[in-house]
Amino acid sequence: MTTSEDINIRETDIGDLERIIEVETLAFGSDIEAKLVSKLLSDKSAEPIVSLLAFNADEAVGHIFFSRAYFDNAPNQPLIYILAPLAVKPTFQRKGIGGILIKKGLEILKEKNAELVFVLGHKKYYPKYGFIPDAGKLGFAAPYPIPNKDADAWMVQSLNPKGFENEHGKIRCADELNKPELWKE
Repeated sequence: MTTSEDINIRETDIGDLERIIEVETLAFGSDIEAKLVSKLLSDKSAEPIVSLLAFNADEAVGHIFFSRAYFDNAPNQPLIYILAPLAVKPTFQRKGIGGILIKKGLEILKEKNAELVFVLGHKKYYPKYGFIPDAGKLGFAAPYPIPNKDADAWMVQSLNPKGFENEHGKIRCADELNKPELWKE
């Protein structure tokens, strides 16, 4: 049985693409997210990125990706990110690996002085890690409209002591993530 003590996390490097693609494909049951991550890794508008792999022994079992985001048409551009995607191989799901990846990613982003992190995801999962549902109500519009019934899926977390006192407005994401079909919960 795998426990959190068995999991090691590290930042990815150029030689990890095959591992990332395997984790993403198995986790989602298709290669859509794998192709997205592959494109984001070479997307200059996504930089600086944070890409982490979780390992159980020598096997890559989880992956998380954070890409740079901006406020659309804002004069001040604090360092903000979007978490997308988070993937854990099916045989390793429900063992806390996704949470370990989220916590490590947020820790790294804090060290880089990132101020906000956004995610479009499961409204019962991400709040366990500090994300606040319905970022739109806080003044942070998603890159594409989120239907009212799914508004809680667009979430934000502040990583700085100022909380939400910085810029507000519509979020602009990396070019490869800026496609309407990717903004459905």
